[in-house]
Amino acid sequence: MANKKNTTGVLLVNLGTPDSPSVPDVRKYLREFLMDGRVIDIPLIARAALVNLIIAPFRAPKSAKTYQKLWTERGSPLLYYGQDITHMLQEELGESYAVELAMRYQSPSIEDGLKALMKKNVSRMIIVPLFPQYASATTGSVQEKVMELVKGWQVVPTMHFISNFVEEPLFIEAWKQVATPYLEKEYDHYVFSYHGVPERHIRKSSVDGYCQLNGKCCSTYNKKNQYCYRGQCFYTTRQLAEALNIPEEKYTVCFQSRLGTDPWIKPYAETVIKELAEEGHKKVLAFSPAFIADCLETTVEVGEEFRDEFIEEGGEEWTLVESLNAHPAWVQCLKKMVLDIH
Repeated sequence: MANKKNTTGVLLVNLGTPDSPSVPDVRKYLREFLMDGRVIDIPLIARAALVNLIIAPFRAPKSAKTYQKLWTERGSPLLYYGQDITHMLQEELGESYAVELAMRYQSPSIEDGLKALMKKNVSRMIIVPLFPQYASATTGSVQEKVMELVKGWQVVPTMHFISNFVEEPLFIEAWKQVATPYLEKEYDHYVFSYHGVPERHIRKSSVDGYCQLNGKCCSTYNKKNQYCYRGQCFYTTRQLAEALNIPEEKYTVCFQSRLGTDPWIKPYAETVIKELAEEGHKKVLAFSPAFIADCLETTVEVGEEFRDEFIEEGGEEWTLVESLNAHPAWVQCLKKMVLDIH
């Protein structure tokens, strides 16, 4: 790439994926992921014991089987869709930008992504964590890792971080384009499932004690809860429901993927699934708007495990809307977010 003009580096960062669905690779991934102090926010010694002696050894074999369901000929969807949008965004932005992909955990690493951009002599960097809603355990962790890596550099270019994009209209438009074909069919109810976080994470980030972990505080989106993960999830749902003409009484928000015994944000997905079946709903359309690419939490957990639970409780049909993946409207959303940073 020519260096006659100033080049802007763009680093797209997703959560990460094992290098393969083998038990050793899954165990390695789990250890790196769960040893992050922003993911399991307990003292280091206790965290190390929990992860290395209990979670990773016992969870890895089960998780490996689940990853085998997800794996395709191209490998992990989270990785190859990331590679796809990286190439697509590079073409859209042109030669004055250099776009790289990184994962917070495993490969390609954030360190390698930053080095690749510096080799292209970028004059500034835009870091785009690919998480629509800000959470300390996702976007916050990416930001911390980037700052940890660059603090030792002799030259640190101007850096910009995109903290969330729940207010970006093109994000909602991309979801609308992906979901519209599904809405040609009628459903009894619509479920918007988001990855959960411990309640203590919400309390730690609460401004002036605003977040009370109830419907009232999340019913509006304002300056005090703009970085409250739960509040952002409800805000995203309201926007999507409005764009898709889904009335309020026909949709429910829930949170999935709990870990440990401490309370996580509610309502829990398993509770919602049971209640929907008990209320007589037979056909449900599900969304996973916390994820921009198909992964274990969407394809397997929401798409398969939740479907099985719903049918076991008496439901008849549970359909998952796929993630944004490499949809052209999603790439246009990324392009606009990058170009909006001057």
